[in-house]
Amino acid sequence: QVKVVESGGGSVQPGGSLSLSCTVSGSIFRFLTMGWYRQAPGAPGEQRELVTTILTNGSTTYKDFVRGRFTISRDNDKDTMYLRMNNLEPEDTTIYYCSSVPGSAALWGQGTQVTVSS
Repeated sequence: QVKVVESGGGSVQPGGSLSLSCTVSGSIFRFLTMGWYRQAPGAPGEQRELVTTILTNGSTTYKDFVRGRFTISRDNDKDTMYLRMNNLEPEDTTIYYCSSVPGSAALWGQGTQVTVSS
């Protein structure tokens, strides 16, 4: 059974940094295009938006609102993906999730809260 665990969230002041980790059990991680999602601010229900993507070969894409501030990476030997978030803004406050791209119902973890506030 595949299990996804996100960690590393917390509270920081504007301009601060946080690093998130996502571990995927089940020996499938290295075959997946992965992404970090976040619960869309102000969106109804639990709508999630894709923030950044990393392919199996390490190629990355970013949404404009995080490009230059966030860095996604992966270590296939550790079945782990990372997100380094710099220069955080209050608008980045929400729950962050990792999953495959496109998202799979079997690959959502519990998420990790990021709060940016002075």
